[in-house]
Amino acid sequence: MIHVVAVITARPGQREALLALFRANIPAVLAEEGCIEYGPVIDLPDFGPVQTPIGPDSFMVIEKWSSPETLRAHGAAPHMRAYAEASRELVAARAVHVLTAA
Repeated sequence: MIHVVAVITARPGQREALLALFRANIPAVLAEEGCIEYGPVIDLPDFGPVQTPIGPDSFMVIEKWSSPETLRAHGAAPHMRAYAEASRELVAARAVHVLTAA
């Protein structure tokens, strides 16, 4: 199993607009072969000093894929290309971490 944690930072004040585009794409991603989990998460407010906030303009995407091949296919899917194009002006930064069990 492949794990992915992506940190997406929207341009200031644009997180909700970016999340709306992201959420619209979720059903297509979940229908992909090999997709086990795919969803956005944001900071839990006021959790306390143990938390390191990602901030008001950022969200993370938690993903699980059955294999490297299915993850590569996901990146090349037409709906992902369309999402990338539609969201281009809203994204300030993106960091994608592709992980395996230790």
